[in-house]
Amino acid sequence: MVYIKGGALNNLIRVIAKTFPMLKLKLKQAGMEDKPEDFIKKTIISAFYMTTGLVVAVFLVLAKFEVLKGIMFLIIPVIFVMMFLYMLKLPELKISRKEKEISSEIVFAGRFIIIELESGVPLYNAMVNVSKNFRIIGQYFREITDKVDFGTSMEDAMNEAVEFVPSNDLRKILWQMINSIRTGSDISKSLYSVMDQITKDQINEVNKYGKKLNPLAMFYMIVAVILPSLGMTMLIILSSFIKFQLSLTVLIALAGFLGFVQFMFIGVVKMSRPPIEF
Repeated sequence: MVYIKGGALNNLIRVIAKTFPMLKLKLKQAGMEDKPEDFIKKTIISAFYMTTGLVVAVFLVLAKFEVLKGIMFLIIPVIFVMMFLYMLKLPELKISRKEKEISSEIVFAGRFIIIELESGVPLYNAMVNVSKNFRIIGQYFREITDKVDFGTSMEDAMNEAVEFVPSNDLRKILWQMINSIRTGSDISKSLYSVMDQITKDQINEVNKYGKKLNPLAMFYMIVAVILPSLGMTMLIILSSFIKFQLSLTVLIALAGFLGFVQFMFIGVVKMSRPPIEF
């Protein structure tokens, strides 16, 4: 365990935290209980560890090259800053993941609420039923009903939830409920237009995903199938003319590179896939 001490360093952490005014909101939306200062502190420690490990590994690989060793010491601060900024994106990554999880249930949960309300079930009971039947979205409605159970008004509880919900679609549903409560209008009818728009947006995402698959498949065929097979053949032929020896190390490195390319391709396809249950 590493303990960071010193008033100057703590002041620096506070200054860094103030440069990211949205960090507190992002941490709350990501479900992280850390304060901005504590998160910055943990990020600095993690970035230090990762930078140290990376520098040691690269230093050992480049131990025979004196010039490169000198350059490594010059770029250590750059590596640390890059690691720090990269790890600072962790809340945004978690928010994106939560948003995708919510999107996979949002249409079904919204229709479930409409059916419940049209059946004469009160809004509070409809929320309780949603929390029991939907694993992801149910967590947010459970928080609302728990606050209501402890004496908070329905409107105030929903206003608090709107601020920290990591999904724009779920935020739209909650805002529509709040407006209906304030105006006294029929909530189920108000939700129809919102759910219709959300459904259309998801259909558009599916269509865009279908259009993306064609160029991605072509890229995969070129980079992961055609170039490796033809490239290795040409490399073997050229090596016989220029007397270049294809050692086992070179072949393993090429195989590792091709494996990395295919791994990245799979990751891109997964990231591009809309978070919708077909």
